[in-house]
Amino acid sequence: MENYEVVVIGGGPAGYVAAIRCAQLGMQVACIDERTGMDDKPALGGTCLNVGCIPSKALLDSSHHFQFLQKESAEHGISCDNVQMDVAKLQKRKQTVVSQLTQGIGALFKKNKISSFHGSARLEANKQVVVTPADGATAITLQAQHIIIASGSVPIQIPVAPQDGEYIVDSTGALSFDQVPERLALIGAGVIGLELGSVWSRLGAKVTVLEALPNFLAAADADIAKAAARALKRQGLKIQLNAKVTNAEVKDGAVQVTYDDAKKGTQQLEVDRLVVAVGRKPNTESLNAEGVGLNLDNRGAIEVDEFCQTNLPDVYAIGDVVRGPMLAHKGSEEGVMVAERLAGQKTEMEMDHMPWVIYTWPEIAWVGKTEQELKAEGIPYKVGSFPMSAIGRARAMGDTTGMVKVISHAETDRLLGMHIFAANASELLAEGVLSMAFEGSSEDLARTIHAHPTLSEALHEAALAVDGRAVHS
Repeated sequence: MENYEVVVIGGGPAGYVAAIRCAQLGMQVACIDERTGMDDKPALGGTCLNVGCIPSKALLDSSHHFQFLQKESAEHGISCDNVQMDVAKLQKRKQTVVSQLTQGIGALFKKNKISSFHGSARLEANKQVVVTPADGATAITLQAQHIIIASGSVPIQIPVAPQDGEYIVDSTGALSFDQVPERLALIGAGVIGLELGSVWSRLGAKVTVLEALPNFLAAADADIAKAAARALKRQGLKIQLNAKVTNAEVKDGAVQVTYDDAKKGTQQLEVDRLVVAVGRKPNTESLNAEGVGLNLDNRGAIEVDEFCQTNLPDVYAIGDVVRGPMLAHKGSEEGVMVAERLAGQKTEMEMDHMPWVIYTWPEIAWVGKTEQELKAEGIPYKVGSFPMSAIGRARAMGDTTGMVKVISHAETDRLLGMHIFAANASELLAEGVLSMAFEGSSEDLARTIHAHPTLSEALHEAALAVDGRAVHS
């Protein structure tokens, strides 16, 4: 039996960050992760790095360049005839990006003297963790003073669309197509569906997104969601709301999809590939939670308090496996918080200032409350919005679609939310997150000098617009 101060289960953004921070604070740390990469070697980084955030962004960037050359470069005076996409090279580049980052985490583990175990983990009594090596070797038992569970999440499967790994796939399969499908459908108009739909649409696929809910991007601010829906439809995505899939089966090399339309009744759709992107669920099935008395909620998530402490002494859980949004940065910050609290620090985490991003183009990003949430809660507020079309840098770039919306409290002027649909919205949003973290007001933003010409001037103008004094509208 090997002894460690901290044993971390899971090597994704929550787990590996927790492990590194614990090691930085002088603890002896082990991290267990079962993922194997395409080269049949251990692949740290979890879903996000291997088959999620990073590979999808690599494909989104490549497809964005391709679309620019095909449809937009002529406006800049750049002539590109017969532009071709080599999907094999596209996928090779994506995998190179992933491999570089997974190897980087391995190097960080080595630097911080973290013991890495490649295999599955099972909780046992008395803070013991049994590791079953991925190579079939004899199981190893680790004794821990503290355990941090960061086992992540897995895609939700639905019985009406059984996956076969070729024609009907999940998000992982959709990241690895070896050719552009002529006709592609995605079940779910959430983050995964919109991002993957954007990738293959830009590369030439005829894309249909089937969403069972009546509202598009219900979690986003309604004005931003409407603007995004219009833009995505102009780009070629066919978004069907109120469309509940009831059956999908493969026939003669194609997928026959049946769905109920709220207005038109039963509908049929034939596509070459179908992606099931209806969300993810906590990955807790193999942890032996029941055996050790670890409390789970009705979704299978581990129950924790505000400091990620479970009902078991010295056992913590972070990331996708607990309550809250399944976001890599949320899991990482939880990992830092737990590590620092184990070291005796009083670190806390502010969930109300969580940034959200959808990497369509333009990007969709927000922090804080939406206007509809504030109305429902009866909170008095003021709104300022500003179109990207009036921003000089956006005009120069040729990316004028979108807007910025700033919401503040009607009485105190404290920032309550910032909502952006614009090029590079993911980067622009950080100003709003920081302002809210410091309890800033719209007046603070309005009085802050923003460089010209920049896209960030839209934030400045939106803040000015809260009090009806935007200069360039």
